[in-house]
Amino acid sequence: MNSEKRATKKRALQKMELLGSTSIPKALLAMGIPTMVGMLVNAFYNLVDAYFVGGLGESQMGAISVVYPLGQVVVGLGLLFGNGAASYISRLLGRGDRENADKVASTALYSSVSVGAVIILISMVFLHPILKLLGATDSILPYAATYAGIYIVSCIFNVFNVTMNNIVTSEGAAKTTMCALLTGAVLNIALDPLFIYVFDLGVAGAAIATAISQVVSTCVYLTYIFRKKSVFHFRVKDCTYTKETMSEIFKIGIPTLVFQILTSVSISLINNAAGDYGDSAIAGMGVVTRLISMGSLSVFGFIKGFQPIAGYSYGAKKFDRLREAIKTSILWSTAFCVIFGVILVLFPTSIVSQFTKGDAEMIRIGAASLRANGISIMLFGFYTVYSSLFLALGKGREGFILGACRQGICFIPIILLLPMVWGLNGIMYAQPIADVLSAVITIFMAIPLHKKLNEMQKQTSAINTKDND
Repeated sequence: MNSEKRATKKRALQKMELLGSTSIPKALLAMGIPTMVGMLVNAFYNLVDAYFVGGLGESQMGAISVVYPLGQVVVGLGLLFGNGAASYISRLLGRGDRENADKVASTALYSSVSVGAVIILISMVFLHPILKLLGATDSILPYAATYAGIYIVSCIFNVFNVTMNNIVTSEGAAKTTMCALLTGAVLNIALDPLFIYVFDLGVAGAAIATAISQVVSTCVYLTYIFRKKSVFHFRVKDCTYTKETMSEIFKIGIPTLVFQILTSVSISLINNAAGDYGDSAIAGMGVVTRLISMGSLSVFGFIKGFQPIAGYSYGAKKFDRLREAIKTSILWSTAFCVIFGVILVLFPTSIVSQFTKGDAEMIRIGAASLRANGISIMLFGFYTVYSSLFLALGKGREGFILGACRQGICFIPIILLLPMVWGLNGIMYAQPIADVLSAVITIFMAIPLHKKLNEMQKQTSAINTKDND
């Protein structure tokens, strides 16, 4: 028992060293690359899923595009508690308060699963009205209902996975997150053709493959917990719903949930607007959404590794380390976005044509939209570093405002108004325009943040100098 405790303590110290003293490039690689790889493969699965379902027809492709935002809202509950807790946990660990960090982790995990179960139940009761609201046409609705009936129920495992993803990353165990995401995604890619075509289950087969994969990812996290690899214990008796704990979780978690809801709303608005131009338009925009998600989720994965380093450094008042982490993260994420964007700009038609049997209208719409999004996504790394940074530092209001820009404050007015004057082009170019506006707003919000950090660093230096004297 003593040797087990010593091993657990050693692992905890190694994780804290990674967050607090390892060189920034090495720490970002150790924390960011595993989560980035995991989310990249997960995003690639979404593309493969669309590829196999696209072979069934445009209505089936439109069905999974319609259901996608509903799943994102349910998963947002995992982000509400997981991301909210992760930010607070990193700052607590930076202050050396591991006991409270343990309680926050338990509270977040059990709360997310409980609330997630309730929301899933409500979604299933009102499934058809919800799908129509999300843009399902009469020809798409039967397929969407079949897919959602299986997929949404399985999202309870995804809520657990997303919550654990954030908590495990906050303690410096990014490789575990990568393993869970990688295992589930690879299995999903293998099962898709088996259930869709070999067993001839169509869209239901795609949903079953996803459900099985989510269960396997959950098993990876449960193994991590039961083998006591985590710094935390995840006990029901450790759940605490004090005002301080819940306010800290919700201060960051609610903005994150709102971002997820806005993502779903934006996709729904695109689907509804595209519905006026037929199933081919919905399917084409659905492919673009998944392709852009592949790049954006990869960046989010990398920034997941940046967040605990930023939160820990801020909590420990290591401002030089925080500043270096910000600069390095912007440089690396922007370089990735530029390379990804260039590929989309140069080969849009070839890429989109892989997701249809030969629907020329779907290819035309998808390629034009993909080219425009490829240009604007080059700004995404810069924007995401700062929107995540505010949340990592516990600045919920600023993080909420900036995070809500890209698919809310800037996007919603554009997608509602632009198609009225520019038709289908207004739908295709709504997100790129919102991306540019969001990047400009980021600049104006980043300047005062750096001024504040400089002031705090001067105050900390003055206090340290006085104590040494």
